[in-house]
Amino acid sequence: MKILKSVRIVEMGTYITGPAAAMLLGDLGADVIKVERPETGDPFRAFKGGLYSPHYQTYNRNKRSIALDTKDAADRQTFHDLIATADVFIQNFRPGVAEKLGAGAEELQRINPKLIYCAISGFGKSGPSRDRPAYDTVAQAASGFLRLVTPPTNPRVIGPAIADAITGQYAAMGILAALVERGDTGQGRRIDISMLEAMSHFNLDSFTHYFSVGEVMGPLSRPVVSQSYTFECADGKWVAIHMSSPRKFWEGLLAATGQEALDADPRFAERLERIKHQDELIEIMTPVFKSKARDAWCDLLLANEVPHAPAYDSNEALEDPQAVHLGMKIGADHPTMGRFTTVRAPYSFDDEVDADIAPPPVLDEHGAEIRAELAKEARR
Repeated sequence: MKILKSVRIVEMGTYITGPAAAMLLGDLGADVIKVERPETGDPFRAFKGGLYSPHYQTYNRNKRSIALDTKDAADRQTFHDLIATADVFIQNFRPGVAEKLGAGAEELQRINPKLIYCAISGFGKSGPSRDRPAYDTVAQAASGFLRLVTPPTNPRVIGPAIADAITGQYAAMGILAALVERGDTGQGRRIDISMLEAMSHFNLDSFTHYFSVGEVMGPLSRPVVSQSYTFECADGKWVAIHMSSPRKFWEGLLAATGQEALDADPRFAERLERIKHQDELIEIMTPVFKSKARDAWCDLLLANEVPHAPAYDSNEALEDPQAVHLGMKIGADHPTMGRFTTVRAPYSFDDEVDADIAPPPVLDEHGAEIRAELAKEARR
């Protein structure tokens, strides 16, 4: 199901935001051509030795690679010939850098007026923070999100590159909207999206609480209200529970754990009281859950219809029977780099999923192929 098979994306991206946006469109079937600097390519390639790090692999499947030095006249002409055939261009340089590389919006849209030009930055194309360097943690912090996912005592940054990935998703969404509009107008667009703006929008719940009721949310604000828990079990594995507001889930938890007497305790009898006394409930339930292995608890929670899931590590999650049923783990063989295994895109179109992927390319893997295509196009 290559929904975007007629769309060509030229990506001049590095690290995560630009490559992630392009990959999401490639997952939908677009022809994504990654333009990289000769010899070194995307800096993410060498993040863990060599030029094919797992960091690079994560965001660069379903793409073709061509190495071009746009400061070289011949390579810049090849790049501009490529732009003439493109529907979308994506870059995530600091403001002003693309122009120095012959990849500014004005220059590229003069070559191709129908081009949708997407520029991703840290803080936006103007303003006092325009030229500040920005990475994932910086954007999380500046948007107010980092405080919601950082331990309040002994604070340290934890978790994956949320801001990078989220910004890439917003960029892909903006590009799709511009493609729809171009179907009516025939004209291209310039899209600007910053990590600060993307993460602030993603953090909307926190801002809404502040604007509406003056509440400054912290890392435990949502888990307390939603009655969410994580418990360690006898085998050292974890189970996660999210009871929300229906009383039947609280009753199911009591039945599953044999703690029905807690329903008569004034600290826990009503939801608002459970919210106030969550720490005490956790203290009571922690040794209870350590009395059985995780799978045993999952069976009991399922039998009592308690919303839960094993808190899997990455080596377990895709082996869950539901994940196996959905065919979430897919793979393909690269001619030189061997087997590439990943997670398929989450879409299903008319009950069909697309499990056909192209492994991340090695540097300039498709350079000759792409040049031949451009030469053929020029002869028409």
